[in-house]
Amino acid sequence: MTSRKILFSATILAVPMLGMASQAFAATVPQGTQHKSPHKKATVRDLPHTAGAATATRPAVPARSLPRPSHRVADSGENVIVTGTHSENRHARQSMSPVKVVSGAVLRRSGQMNLADALTRTYASVNVEAMGTDAAALVSSIHMRGLSSNQVLVLVDGKRRHTTTTFTATSGPNFGTTGVDLNMIPANMIDHIEVLEDGAAAMYGSDAIAGVINIITKKQDHGLNVSAQTGANAYNGDGWQYQFNADGGMKLGNDGYLHLSGQMYHTDHMVPKNVRDHRLVGEQPADHDVASYVSTGAHIPATSNKVLSTAEETRESFGLDWGKPLNENVMFYGSITYAHRHAETYQNYRVPNVGGGVALPYWPWGFTPIETAEENDYAATVGAKGDHLLGFQWDISSTYGADYNKIGNKNTVNTGVLQSTCSTAPNAGANFSPAGCGTSPTDVRAESFNMAQWTNNLDLRRNFKIADTVPVVLAFGGEHRMESYQIWAGNPYSYALGGTQGFAGLAPQNAGKWYRNIWAAYVDGDFHLLKNWELDFAGRFEHYTDVGNTENGKVSTRYDITKRIALRGTISTGFRAPTLAEEHYSAMNVSPNGASGLLAADSAAARSLGAPGLKPERSTNVSGGIVVEPVRGFHVEVDVYQINIRDRIVQGGTVSGLSAVSAIQSMGFTPPANDASLDNIQAYYLSNGASTRTQGLDINADYTFRMGKYGTLTTTMALDLNRTRLHHNGLGTNGEELLNAQNIGYITTAYPRSKIILNAFYTVGNWDVNIRQTRYGETTNMLQYQDWGPKALQYSVTDFYQFKNSPRWLTDLEIGYRVNKNWHVAVGGNNLFNIRPRRVPQSVNYLGAYIYDQSSSQVPMTGGYYYGRVNATF
Repeated sequence: MTSRKILFSATILAVPMLGMASQAFAATVPQGTQHKSPHKKATVRDLPHTAGAATATRPAVPARSLPRPSHRVADSGENVIVTGTHSENRHARQSMSPVKVVSGAVLRRSGQMNLADALTRTYASVNVEAMGTDAAALVSSIHMRGLSSNQVLVLVDGKRRHTTTTFTATSGPNFGTTGVDLNMIPANMIDHIEVLEDGAAAMYGSDAIAGVINIITKKQDHGLNVSAQTGANAYNGDGWQYQFNADGGMKLGNDGYLHLSGQMYHTDHMVPKNVRDHRLVGEQPADHDVASYVSTGAHIPATSNKVLSTAEETRESFGLDWGKPLNENVMFYGSITYAHRHAETYQNYRVPNVGGGVALPYWPWGFTPIETAEENDYAATVGAKGDHLLGFQWDISSTYGADYNKIGNKNTVNTGVLQSTCSTAPNAGANFSPAGCGTSPTDVRAESFNMAQWTNNLDLRRNFKIADTVPVVLAFGGEHRMESYQIWAGNPYSYALGGTQGFAGLAPQNAGKWYRNIWAAYVDGDFHLLKNWELDFAGRFEHYTDVGNTENGKVSTRYDITKRIALRGTISTGFRAPTLAEEHYSAMNVSPNGASGLLAADSAAARSLGAPGLKPERSTNVSGGIVVEPVRGFHVEVDVYQINIRDRIVQGGTVSGLSAVSAIQSMGFTPPANDASLDNIQAYYLSNGASTRTQGLDINADYTFRMGKYGTLTTTMALDLNRTRLHHNGLGTNGEELLNAQNIGYITTAYPRSKIILNAFYTVGNWDVNIRQTRYGETTNMLQYQDWGPKALQYSVTDFYQFKNSPRWLTDLEIGYRVNKNWHVAVGGNNLFNIRPRRVPQSVNYLGAYIYDQSSSQVPMTGGYYYGRVNATF
């Protein structure tokens, strides 16, 4: 039995939760190619989308494919890839840059219901933070190769995916990001994912610094897939989740296809046990900042603070793909996705006497503010592709995507408007309230955002030979992208006199709408100089109407020494333009005894603290690797890389005390009327404040043991070693360094030093078993001293506590059984032994509620998760 047949059978046995069709061949080849004779002339239905080397619709035998070198490393039936190359019929292990294919079956066996979590569980170079806060808790922001989600480009069928409108305003590694929210893409719409682990700005433009994630959707014209999964954290007895999926295909006439996907998902809050609020424990050390609260009536449990928790979320999503030949040479295609999310996150518990006791009539036993999000995310692509345009294959497309999010605050109160000093007189200065005085709503709309991108592409490609000797693939094209970002102010009660507790809304002076246009052109030439040697050159020019021009290039090469050994390498330049949100967003975050204000990078308030404004990040990527097959079927890939980034956009200029208060007020905010310590009021902004160097090593290996009647065992190993160092700390216009020790740690050591994934998938008869061992390396962060810290160090922005999250091993197990050809059931557990992050000392544990380092991208705080799943394929 060939290895191709083995992989095909394994896919049949494991019907994916994500809705992948039971026929692996049909899942990767669209209608119109899967039964095509190798001698039949290819038609437009067989042509790929060419947008930046785009989508999965590759022909089984392309019309004008280049001859493969005779010493290509054996690919053992891998899927044809389309990411990082314009060549046809290329497989992942044949690429000049490292490209990994993550199948729907692998994602399904992760046991995770969300796409970002599934990638993190199965891909060594991808991680997420242990915990998000505020609106950031609702966005699945992935980190790749130690860089932020803003530095990872996400494509859907080769088309640039729009980003989230949710701005991460909380300090940490992902501060300032508005990356793509992977979880708003219907997971069961996905056939497989191709991950390009290299800089690719010369091919795709902005953001492709750490790598490119290309999501390939299903295009089958037949079949129906249904699945359901539920699970919870058994150790806590909470965090219940459930999900329903359905997708299926149908024909459009005799030669087209339509594939529909739908998904519904819900999760409850997961709250770690034994979190004890410092204010409610009844005793405190001598050096402390938060006074104990002693109730006069019923006892308030010390576990009342639930801020360290996961969000409650309900999400419905829908997607469709279609393709329809208009004639022998032109095909019309497109896709639509839509997702709606309602989510709620806990904020810090407020004791009854917050704000001097003015909230007692509303909440006599204290209250927990809840931040809410009502989000709608949608995208549509329409295009046509064809052949015979002056000898060129062509692809023209238009993609519009947007994300709208309405942020609210409930179970709250505005303590400022309840103070006796509140006034509605316009000349009252800092005491003026535009909302009124003496009463406060408990549910407000705090702010609304919309982020939109409209992208238009024209791509052309042609194969020819130089002097009838050197095969060449020439690709070139152009792109126009219009981006817009809009902020709506909240209800006046949400922002007046410090705003509502938990989350202060945005005022009219923080609102606005901003646009920019981007024009781009690229050219890419792939030369087969010798039958074993390939060389690729790419260049791209982009013009931004707000930040100017950028030119980037890439040179890649590969040499196949034998059919079992190949060398490859790439050197490229790249860039990332600041997002409109990074330039214009501002916010005020209110805690029980403090506040922090994010100042818009282009504002006078930020400039008063030394902000120099924003410009694009620039990068230089160098990578080299070897691909070997020491014995038939045993594949090993080893790649080293270095990513130099200058003018990196990071959090900078953090100040506290009176200067912070002054800057916050000049942005239109008012410090809150709570128990705030002056030292615990901070202001900060975004800046091009760093130059960093990221170095790493990736090793991937796989081997399949074929044991006849004893079954099949597929083993894989993935290792990512990663280190980022700071090479330059920028200066503000006031001469002060932009990054303090804490901010340096966020971008250098908050990411695991290493990550190893060992996976074994065993099938025998109707049974299948998947076991995965994952080791997360050490992370280090500089934590701020909090309310139980030494008095002289509390809330310092210069002196910190160095905290190390020691390495952790996680064990995942899934056992499945195929009832018949249509039904498959599985039970499993992720993190079987309930491994949690290391707890932080009380001196750096704010209010006693933040027992873990929330900025670490190491193991999740959720602990063990146990689930069951049923799949049906017809």
